Amino acid sequence: MLQAIMDGFAVLCNLECMVSLVIGVVSGMIIGIIPGLGPSVGVALLIPITFNMHPAAALTMMAALYTSGVYGGSITATLCKTPGTAASAATALDGYELTKQGRGMEAISVVTIASVFGGLVGGFLLLFFAPPLGRLSLRFSALEYFLVACFGLLVVSGLVGKNLSKGLFSAALGLLLGTVGLDPITGVSRFTFGSMYLENGIDYTPVLVGLFSMAQALILVADMIKGKGMIVDDPAAALRGRRFPTKEEFKTIMPTMIRSSLIGTFIGFVPAAGAAISSWINYSLAKKFSKTPEKFGHGAMEGITASEAANNSACGGAMIPLFTLGIPGSAVTAIMYGGLLMHGMVPGNSLFTGPQAGSTYAIFIGFILANILMGILGLGLTKQFARVCLVPNAVLVPIIIAFSVIGTYALNYSMEEVFIMILFGVIGFFMKMYGFETPPLILGMVLCGILESNFRRAMILARGDLVTYFFHRPIAMIIMLIIILFALIPVFMSYFEKRSAKGKTA
Repeated sequence: MLQAIMDGFAVLCNLECMVSLVIGVVSGMIIGIIPGLGPSVGVALLIPITFNMHPAAALTMMAALYTSGVYGGSITATLCKTPGTAASAATALDGYELTKQGRGMEAISVVTIASVFGGLVGGFLLLFFAPPLGRLSLRFSALEYFLVACFGLLVVSGLVGKNLSKGLFSAALGLLLGTVGLDPITGVSRFTFGSMYLENGIDYTPVLVGLFSMAQALILVADMIKGKGMIVDDPAAALRGRRFPTKEEFKTIMPTMIRSSLIGTFIGFVPAAGAAISSWINYSLAKKFSKTPEKFGHGAMEGITASEAANNSACGGAMIPLFTLGIPGSAVTAIMYGGLLMHGMVPGNSLFTGPQAGSTYAIFIGFILANILMGILGLGLTKQFARVCLVPNAVLVPIIIAFSVIGTYALNYSMEEVFIMILFGVIGFFMKMYGFETPPLILGMVLCGILESNFRRAMILARGDLVTYFFHRPIAMIIMLIIILFALIPVFMSYFEKRSAKGKTA
C-alpha cells in the first residue's frame, strides 16, 4: 500500500493534476453557493470536459468539486439561510442565527474548520481503509438499509423543536410527499392525479430550495415591510466581531467534530444515505449530547460543527464503495462512476493492486489536498463572505429568487420543478410564520423511498418471516442495538438530571 501511495504522489505532482485540483475546488465553491445546483450538477458538467484528460487529473477535479461544492452550500446557508445544497440545510438552522447576532465571520470560520476536518477524516479513511470498508458495505442487504433509514427517521425527534405535534406533522407530510409517483415494487401510480410529471415523484431538491431559499426571500420581504433593511441589526458589528472561536468554544466543539466526522464517514459509505442524511443525523446527535441543547436553533456552534463535519466526511465515505465495489454511495458518486468507466478505471481490487493503483491513490490524495486548499480559501475569504450581511434586503431578495429559479430549472430543465419550488416557498413561509418546523418535512421526503422500498425487499428476502431473517443478520442486529440506545439516551439523561437536581435540593 505504501508503494501505491508513493506512486499516487508521483502521479499527482504534475501540472495537469494540480491545475485540475485548483479548478475543482474553486468551481465547486461557486456552484455550491447557488441554491439547487450543488456538486451533482457540477460533476455532471465535468464529464464531457474531462474526456481527453489524464484519468487521475479528471477524477481529482471531480472529487475536489464534490467536497468543495458541499462546503460552498454552507456559506449561503450561514449568511442568508439559503442553503446551496441539501447537505447544508442543517447548517442554516444555527448558522443564520449566529449571523443575525453579528457573529457571521466566526460562524463561517467554524463551518470552514469543521468542513475541512470532516473532509480530512473521510479522506484519510478512504486512503487507508477503502478495501476493507468496501467489503463491509457489500454485506448490507435491504434489511440493513431499512434500519439505517429508521435510524434517520428517529432523528426527527431531535428536529421537531418545542412543539412535538407540529414537528411530527411536518415529518408525516414529508413521508406522504415521498410516496407520490410510481410504486417502487409494483409500478402502480400513487397520488399522481393523471399528471405525467408526478409519475416520477416529487424531487426533494426543488422542495428544499423552496422551503429554505424562496421562503427566506419572502421572510426578508416581510422584514422590509416592517422596516428592517438588512439581515443584521448592527451592520458595523458584523465585521468587527471575532474571526475565530475562543479556546473555550473550540474545546466545546472538538468532541462534536470528531464524533460527527467518524459517524459521517460511516453513513457516507452506506449506499443511498448520503451527505444530507448524515448532516441531519449528526445534528440531532449533537443536540442530544450537548450540555446546552436549548441553544440549538438559536445559534449553537455545536450545531453547525456537527452538520459540516458530517456532510464533508460523508463525501469521502461515499467514494469507498464506489472505488472498491462499483456501488455509488450518493448521487454525485453515481455520476463519478460514469467518469471512472469513461477513463477505463473499472472499480474493484485491480484499482488498488494493478497498474492503475497510482492513479487511484492520486485521486484519494487529491481529495485530501482539495480539503486543505478549500480551508485556506475559506478562512482567507471569511471577511469577504461576511460582507453579504451588509447587502440590503432589497438587493439580496432578487438575487436569492434569481438563483433559486435558475438553480431549480438547471436540474432537469423543467418548469414544473420551478413551480413546485415556488409553491413550497409559499408553504415554507407560512410554516415558519405558524411555528411548523421544515427540516422534518425534508428528512421525511428523503427517507421515504429508502424506507418503503427496502422494507418490502427485506420482506421478500425473508419470505415473510422478518424476525427469523433479522436474527441471522449480525450487522442488522448491531444497527438495531444502536437505534435502541439512541432512543433510550434522552430517557437516561432525563433520569440522571432529575436525580442530580434532587441531590442538590436535599
